[in-house]
Amino acid sequence: MRNKTPLYFLIFAITSLLLGVFFGLCTSLQYLLPDFLKEHFPFSTLRPFHVTSVISWIVLSASGCIYFFMVYVEKLRFYSTALMKIHLWIFFLTGIAIYASFLFGKTEGREYLSFTPVLIISILIGWALFGINYFKTLYKNVKNWPVYYWMWGTGIVFMIFHLCEAHLWLFDFFRLHFIKDMSVQWKSYGSFTGSWNMLVYGISMYLMTKIKGDDSFAKNKTAFFFYFLGLTNLMFGWAHHTYILPTYPWIRYVAYGVSMTEWIVLATIIFNWKRTLPKVEKDNHPMAYRFLLATDFWIFLNLILALLISIPAINFFTHGTHITVAHSMGTTIGINTTILLSALLFTTSKVNKHFVTDRFLIKKGFIIFNISLFFFWCSLLVAGIKKSYWMYVVKEGLFSEMQEGLTLVFISFFVFGVGLFIAIVMISIPVVKVFLAGIREKYPNVQSTSVKDK
Repeated sequence: MRNKTPLYFLIFAITSLLLGVFFGLCTSLQYLLPDFLKEHFPFSTLRPFHVTSVISWIVLSASGCIYFFMVYVEKLRFYSTALMKIHLWIFFLTGIAIYASFLFGKTEGREYLSFTPVLIISILIGWALFGINYFKTLYKNVKNWPVYYWMWGTGIVFMIFHLCEAHLWLFDFFRLHFIKDMSVQWKSYGSFTGSWNMLVYGISMYLMTKIKGDDSFAKNKTAFFFYFLGLTNLMFGWAHHTYILPTYPWIRYVAYGVSMTEWIVLATIIFNWKRTLPKVEKDNHPMAYRFLLATDFWIFLNLILALLISIPAINFFTHGTHITVAHSMGTTIGINTTILLSALLFTTSKVNKHFVTDRFLIKKGFIIFNISLFFFWCSLLVAGIKKSYWMYVVKEGLFSEMQEGLTLVFISFFVFGVGLFIAIVMISIPVVKVFLAGIREKYPNVQSTSVKDK
């Protein structure tokens, strides 16, 4: 294998996922044992480690999958392998710098991007290089783009835009006006999430076409309708986060309408794909297929929750509780991660055509993953309902007393979080072994066409 960069992206991505779940376990344990690591790593320090690691998993795995599919499956002559390697090194070194900033208490950033703001410069450079390489490659090599190419390109462009937007708070024009500042902050992070969804959902479309062996699936009207609907969500769906701010009523109405739509179409596409998929294709990619089906299940659950918490009257009671966390976890792990794990398992069959994905460890890991995630998700909902009930109905007693009443729920957090960690380790071990072997050896079925260096 001449160009090993995509596999390095994927190995780093899996490492980030494992770290993210590990840090999440540590934070959940602090709910039960408040003094656990409190002196050196309090909750306020561990949470950024957890959030950043999980986002890095999504970004690195999506980038690595896109590179891999274009180079080794589509056999495209990439514009520059040098830019691809620079992209990898920038993200890798920036990741180390972000962890270092957390260790030294440099957490003056915000929400998902809580690291020291100067590091956003290198992240933006990495995305810019990715975009240049991506569009230069496709412009010369591909005509009549299928929908997943449009989705990936849109995700890259909007990722750059919204990462810039998320740092407008650095300017006094925004920071000194609370409503303006909060509106832009929540808007940018909602669209930031929509940008990585474009990348991940594009990967799901790609997987469905390749497993089925029919590219027309990614060129029909339904696929492009889903693309434009996703684009609408990316640009306008964020507004349901701002219900509590004094904004114009029409913004709330538009946000509510838009937030009802995107997952419905994605679920419909996966359902129709499953219904028309020949059995032989299911057998060729058994675990990639099963993870995509799990995605459909998690879309259904999170769609119900999203529909409820997007209703302003309900949003008032759920905002700031663990119900919001359940929505976030269900989307990030239940939808994004199942799609990306499906992509990794599909990729292993391309790295080594003799690798059998439905082996014992992966099959059991798949079962434990979904069971643990379901009960973990339910525990978050219970915690959120109890907190909301205490805040708006009971309206008495100390916060610490309410927290003590949630002890059993916090125990379930930790237990099912451990189950998630074990499941991801079980799935990751065989996959990482294949990728490491792909780096060391040359499998004939992944030999790249000649690649142009700049």
